[in-house]
Parts: sequence; C-alpha cells; structure tokens
Amino acid sequence: MTFRPARADDAAALRDLEREANLVGLAHVFPAADFPFPDDAVLARWQQVLAEPGVVVEVVDGPGGDGGDGGEGLDVFVAHDATTLRHLAVHPRRWGTGLARVAVERAAGRIRAGGQQPRLWCLAANDRALGLYLHLGWEPTGVEQRSEWTPYPVERELVLRGSADV
Repeated sequence: MTFRPARADDAAALRDLEREANLVGLAHVFPAADFPFPDDAVLARWQQVLAEPGVVVEVVDGPGGDGGDGGEGLDVFVAHDATTLRHLAVHPRRWGTGLARVAVERAAGRIRAGGQQPRLWCLAANDRALGLYLHLGWEPTGVEQRSEWTPYPVERELVLRGSADV
C-alpha cells in the first residue's frame, strides 16, 4: 500500500469513497431511504478541505486506479491538521486489512511530531470506528456535539493520550 498526497482532482473520488463507506458502515445512523447521501455538499466540503492551508489529505488508490482515472477509486483517505484527525474512511472491500490502523497511525504520528496531542470526533453510533480508536489508545474526553448532517447524530471527541509512540 502506498499513500500519496491527495490532489484537487481527487475531490470526487474522496466523496465517492466516503459514500461507499457510509452506506455500509453507517446505514443504521443514516438510512439511505430517509437520508440520501448529500453528494453535492460532501463534494463541496472535500474541495474546501483540499484547498485549506495546513490540512494534509492522503489517499491509497484502489486496484487499477489513481483516483478518478476509471479504476476502482480509492481504498482509503485520511485527513488531518496540526491537532485533529479530521476524516478517515476505508473502502468496505478493504475492511479488516489493517489499512485504517496504518492511516490513523500516520496522522497521529504527524500531529505528535508537531508537538500536539491528537484529537478527533467520531459518531457515537459508529461502533466499528470507535472500537478501532479505543484499541489504538484513544480515549473519550466526555465532550459531545451534534453532527452537521441530518439527522444530526451525536459525535464524541477522543484524544490520544500516552507516549509519543502511536
């Protein structure tokens, strides 16, 4: 697996991967019949994130592709800034392969290298992601907020405590 920096022309592939992961992993939170995936809003958010100074977005291309070239899209994306792991998704075909762990460790290691304690927000009902984060040593801070997406489920803040070795 080879991570590469995401490019501006990866925005649609980032949106597509986010949709694929959410339709499978978060169907209990965002049932598609009630809450269709907000394609346009998510694409606009990715365009903004990719242009935002200080945000690092890395991807691993899927089989036969490098983003939007007609291959199978992306296998993973991870985005972070100086303090926060902001976005992570793994294509369902790669779940259970350790790719999420590697992506989280890359982002957390870079945040710590900058002298910061890594933080993230995760949906409280995203058991798969929370299980991974807890396994990797992330701890809930007790702070919660509502998601920006309808039906506005609860998100929990987590922090990575302990040694600088992730």
